[in-house]
Amino acid sequence: MEPKLLPINSFYHHNKPPLNPAVPDILTLASPMRTSLFSSSLSLHQQQRTHFPEPINTPQMLHPISISKCFSTSVEQMGSGSQSERILDFDENEREIFKFHDDGLGSSGAGGDRKHLDTPELEVKDLAELPEQWRRAKLAWLCKELPAHKPATAVRILNGQRKWMRQEDATYVVVHCTRIRENETAFRVYKWMMQQHWYRFDFALSTKLADYMGKERKFAKCREIFDDIISQGRVPSESTFHILVIAYLSTTVQGSLEEACIIYNRMIQLGGYRPRLSLHNSLFRALVSKPGVIAKHHLKQAEFIYHNLVTCGLELQKDIYGGLIWLHSYQDTIDKERITSLREEMRQAGVEEGHEVLVSIMRACAKDGDVEEAERTWLKLLRLDEGLSSHAFVCRMEVFSKAGEPMKSLKTFREMQEVLSSYNVVPYHKIIEVLCKAEEVELAESLMQELVQSGMKPLTPSFISIMDMFLNLNLHDKLESAFSACLEKCRPNRSVYMIYLDSLVKVGNFDKAEEIFNYMRNNEAIGLNSRSCNTILSEYLSSGYHVKAERIYDLMCQKKYDVDSSLMEKLDSVLSSSRKVVRKPISLKLSKEQREILVGLFLGGLQIESDGKKHMIQFEFNQNSIIHSILRRHLHDQYHEWLHPSCKPSDDIDSEDIPCRFCTISHSYFDFYADQFWPRGQPQLPKLIHRWMSPQVLAYWYMYGGHRTSSGDIVLKLKGSVDGVGKVIKTLKSKSLDCRVKRKGKVFWIGFLGGMSTWFWKLVEPYILDDLKDLLKPGDPTSENNMAELQNMNFDSGSGFDEEASEDSNMDSL
Repeated sequence: MEPKLLPINSFYHHNKPPLNPAVPDILTLASPMRTSLFSSSLSLHQQQRTHFPEPINTPQMLHPISISKCFSTSVEQMGSGSQSERILDFDENEREIFKFHDDGLGSSGAGGDRKHLDTPELEVKDLAELPEQWRRAKLAWLCKELPAHKPATAVRILNGQRKWMRQEDATYVVVHCTRIRENETAFRVYKWMMQQHWYRFDFALSTKLADYMGKERKFAKCREIFDDIISQGRVPSESTFHILVIAYLSTTVQGSLEEACIIYNRMIQLGGYRPRLSLHNSLFRALVSKPGVIAKHHLKQAEFIYHNLVTCGLELQKDIYGGLIWLHSYQDTIDKERITSLREEMRQAGVEEGHEVLVSIMRACAKDGDVEEAERTWLKLLRLDEGLSSHAFVCRMEVFSKAGEPMKSLKTFREMQEVLSSYNVVPYHKIIEVLCKAEEVELAESLMQELVQSGMKPLTPSFISIMDMFLNLNLHDKLESAFSACLEKCRPNRSVYMIYLDSLVKVGNFDKAEEIFNYMRNNEAIGLNSRSCNTILSEYLSSGYHVKAERIYDLMCQKKYDVDSSLMEKLDSVLSSSRKVVRKPISLKLSKEQREILVGLFLGGLQIESDGKKHMIQFEFNQNSIIHSILRRHLHDQYHEWLHPSCKPSDDIDSEDIPCRFCTISHSYFDFYADQFWPRGQPQLPKLIHRWMSPQVLAYWYMYGGHRTSSGDIVLKLKGSVDGVGKVIKTLKSKSLDCRVKRKGKVFWIGFLGGMSTWFWKLVEPYILDDLKDLLKPGDPTSENNMAELQNMNFDSGSGFDEEASEDSNMDSL
């Protein structure tokens, strides 16, 4: 098959780097059996010319959705009580995911739908065709030796063959390694041959190797070859596009779904291919398998898949219709016409509206307050044999609330209690919120007491609703009682403290307000924001506490907070009398603390990206980690003035609403860190790293990229060259921190065992966030660490390297 050429005017537009090219692959689903090269000396010479075989579909090639389930981490198992509230990333009502039918999109997996994809043929000479006996012997020796050695040793062996090896020789070694399932070795030989002066791009070889790496779910390596093909001005084959999309869908690494969408779109727009039905369905299923608050951002992509299915004349599964309506129901602005159109298409296709579709319509009606349509949908739900879900009752309560009928919402809640034998905390949150908005004080208090006695968690959302009602009604005594109950029953967040601070300021209790303000300032898990500072500043100015007002102003300048325009005139007169000039805190400069934190985060795996001229910091956190949920709130506040406008929240944002990924603006201040830690877009340890490893740097390295093992030891993750890691180890030992090192693929694990972990803790404890000390303190066993890498890693034997290099993800579950 003649390979397609990439048009020159399309090359730079389409050849975009992956979202995270340095993310290593954490899934090695195919475990090739090592086969002796010389089990039969004649096996290499049976054919005069051998065609490259099609990759074999091994039993390990699981359906992408089942793989995702196998590697997902249960959030509920990671904490209970107050700890479980820390990892609540969004409203429990929006945690709902779309439920698929057994005969829907999961009936056929895209992973097995590759038999008829076109791939170029690769012809490789057999050893018998080579005229030189010495060349045949050396190639046979290389084919035997390379798979048996570690990566560094294999490269040294290849370097020793530079004088005689050529393109055909290296190609033969690559092909042979793939035949015996030594695909990692094949990839190393391929990368080595690319660096030689005699290398000529071989489209067929690159395609076959990329397909092999993708089928083993080595998406980073497959993507690397994929980009190499495009950089040569060629369009990758249909099989490479297909397999790379499935490889991305088969991993839980953050950002992989977005990358799968990018490759899918380029497959259609750049390659001009028509993907298989199973690929459309698998990608669509992945898009709507996220919680609604996250999945709603994928609406355009889902509509694009729907458009491709229609234009290609492919079969539309009923879950495609249901999934699209489900996505539309989570949008901030409901597109009624589109939902009506989809429902009409369902009717014409003879597809009945099931429970998920009807609940989605109820959700859309709840946002618009469309009582009539909601009631018609409710009657349809009652006629279904599946029964009613608590989510349907919640939507109906919201509909009545929007219509100004809170009592009907309460009646719906009581009906739910009679009908359903079990339900979660979400209906309580919703009915309390509805009654608080309607200012039904006694009913709201009664239901709040009922919720507390039920033992359900979390309680914080309902406490926020009821405290906000008390604030609006000036019931400050009741608000203070609710605040005290909140402190006792659960872990309050910033919103709870902000409401209480507003109440104290409103009643003129400045001493208590100042105490709460200082507590928020000192507690990293709560923290300050622009609104809290302006609240206390306003009262100081209106009450004549000019000295205190100046201190708050200085604090706001230090934290780069903007002063409300309504306060500028008063503040100007106060500062003029003390010969200060009112200025907007617009000068951006990294403080010493911010610089040290960045070094620690880079050691833990923080990434930096470039827009071509300047650089930006890309913060990324594990959404299933209790530790990261607290740390990201702190770092979001710590670098708030540097954040990109799209990542800056409103002042009333809760800690749970901080996204798992956010970035800074592009700025020349970050060029230094890019040169030191990410030269040429790859992680590297600086030559002067030994000068920067302060206790604060080590603390943030531990919080961001470290773990406390089940035995109570401390393990830190580090990426870099052997020499760079050696400098880090030497620096640690100079601080009397003896450690053990193990290597697993590209990742080094540095372990502080026994009493040494205690010594490390004493060094970093002053810089560990207060809310993380119990989670990170060594010595006590913990059940949070589910990482197989750490459970199976033995540091007792000292430093060493795993023989079978397997890549690791940047964000490991704690």
